[in-house]
Amino acid sequence: MTTLVRRNPSNWLPLFFNDFFKDDWKVGTTSTVPAINVKETDTAYTVEVAAAGFTKDDFNVSLDDDNDLLITVEKKSEVKEEESNVRYLRRGFSYAKFQHAMTLPEDVNKDKIDAKVEHGVLQITLPKLKEEEIVKKQRQITVD
Repeated sequence: MTTLVRRNPSNWLPLFFNDFFKDDWKVGTTSTVPAINVKETDTAYTVEVAAAGFTKDDFNVSLDDDNDLLITVEKKSEVKEEESNVRYLRRGFSYAKFQHAMTLPEDVNKDKIDAKVEHGVLQITLPKLKEEEIVKKQRQITVD
């Protein structure tokens, strides 16, 4: 005995998602999340960010209002082929952006932070204050 199965034409949604989540649509896309190392010595902390393919102009390193270290990497590129007899129906371009925030330890000398890019690695040096230079902030709270 053969069983007839009736297909519901309004049940297209699962088929749509099955097609959408196939991996073939991701060809040509990039996701950039650089690896980060943090090292400590007696005199400094060092933050290393894997940044192959990025230049120093792609980085922004800053301190925010809470004295957190913000590392932002942003790179835009577009494939340009100059041919006078070609009309583009599709052009390749890429965009990568990454931002990481780090709360700095109390003993970092924020005035002497240094950053450089060498061999595809962003290296940020966070010198430590000497023990006598660390000012402990204390505040007396009045009890009403």
